Amino acid sequence: MQYAQILGTGSYLPARRMSNDDISKIVDTSDEWITERTGIKARHIAAPGEQTSDLALQAARAALADARVRAEDIDLIIVATATPDMTFPATACIVQNKLGISGCPAFDVQAVCAGFMYAIVTANAYIRSGMATKALVIGAEVFSRLLDWNDRRTCVLFGDGAGAVVLGAASSPGIMHAKLKADGAYSHILNTPGKVAGGGVDASPFLYMDGPAVYKFAVKALAKVGAEVLLEAGLTAADINWVVPHQANYRIIESTVRHLGISLDKVILTVADHGNTSAASIPLALDVGIKSGRIRRGDTLLLEGIGGGFAWGAVLLRY
Repeated sequence: MQYAQILGTGSYLPARRMSNDDISKIVDTSDEWITERTGIKARHIAAPGEQTSDLALQAARAALADARVRAEDIDLIIVATATPDMTFPATACIVQNKLGISGCPAFDVQAVCAGFMYAIVTANAYIRSGMATKALVIGAEVFSRLLDWNDRRTCVLFGDGAGAVVLGAASSPGIMHAKLKADGAYSHILNTPGKVAGGGVDASPFLYMDGPAVYKFAVKALAKVGAEVLLEAGLTAADINWVVPHQANYRIIESTVRHLGISLDKVILTVADHGNTSAASIPLALDVGIKSGRIRRGDTLLLEGIGGGFAWGAVLLRY
């Protein structure tokens, strides 16, 4: 039986860094207000004309170099994004072309902030079944273009970026266990309803979020799914070397790991510098943890995240 192991990681952040003080010049807010409620100090914003595929391409190239894998050896590309370059084709196809390759399956996964977990679990299934041997999995977003910059409740939360991993077939895990969930009954709490229709945008093109409702649901759901995946894998919180969570909000992360009985010292945190980059946040944090030397080969990792849908889940893997 073959498993999917991480061969390499990469990430990319747009050049423009927007601090809380910068935002306070646009909307009525302050660094103190944002930091206290979210833990965010800054975020990166894509340049005009810089597309999701451009961010994804840079992260992909970094991951391929780290894995020492040639682009032409990739036989599956999955891009997790809620902000594609266009309605269609898939951003994954655009990235494939920019990498100078063709032929392999390339498609997008849309589960918003849980998208990277959905994508990596899908790639794992391809590899486990023998349908792929080397997969490129990318989370990439330009969420800044969904924001109403007059709404201080939401515009302070999000940023742009991309993270990528190269998965390869191996004789031992790898991805050990995963649990993905969704409940569309909560779609009204976090959404962007606008869609292309009749040559224009039908409904609001801006992100809407009921913050308190998201927080309440997220903590309970993430703590529960984390406990379930540990139990089903025959592990305990003590077996986890690092938690790599979706970087939505410091208070959500802190409360979730406390419920799981895991020390905050074992959490890779990038929320202060990146903000919430949706599907990009977990692979971005993973790359930061590895490149900083904290995450080492053989470590057991717990990935967790939740996004609009609601869609959420947890992935256990051995790096």
